[in-house]
Amino acid sequence: MATVNPYQAPAAAVADAGDETQPVRPFSVSGRIGRARYIAYGFAVYFVFGFAGGMLAAALGQAGVAVMALVWLAIVVLGLMLTIQRCHDFNMSGWLSLLMLVPLVNLMFLFIPGTDGPNRFGAPTPPNGVGVLIVAWLIPVVFVGAILAAIAIPAYQDYAKRAGQAQKR
Repeated sequence: MATVNPYQAPAAAVADAGDETQPVRPFSVSGRIGRARYIAYGFAVYFVFGFAGGMLAAALGQAGVAVMALVWLAIVVLGLMLTIQRCHDFNMSGWLSLLMLVPLVNLMFLFIPGTDGPNRFGAPTPPNGVGVLIVAWLIPVVFVGAILAAIAIPAYQDYAKRAGQAQKR
């Protein structure tokens, strides 16, 4: 008769089943993408394609208009692909991504949280890297700073003009 030690450690393999993730595929309409990656990748697409297209358009002269039209079409298509994945992240159909074309309504994609864990579109993406988080936090700070500068610079110029006129008197 074998005696069983009640204090023996369990022999079963224990693993976290909730750590399943899927790879990030920015040039696909399937899968999911979180808010921070959506902001960072969207900015990267806009900046890289816009800068490269602008430089190419400047070099080509008159033909540059057609190049810029193609670049803007590519930016819209890639933005739509990212938005479809963002819709999948909060468990909605990709057709909702057409709201990206409606001004101010498209901001909802920045604020709706994604589904925790797997949903009908797959497992979540891996945790965000430091670069993605820096870009995702830097974009709103830059926009708020630009708005404040747009208010403060004309006010300062008006103040300087009035101060200069007061010294002449």
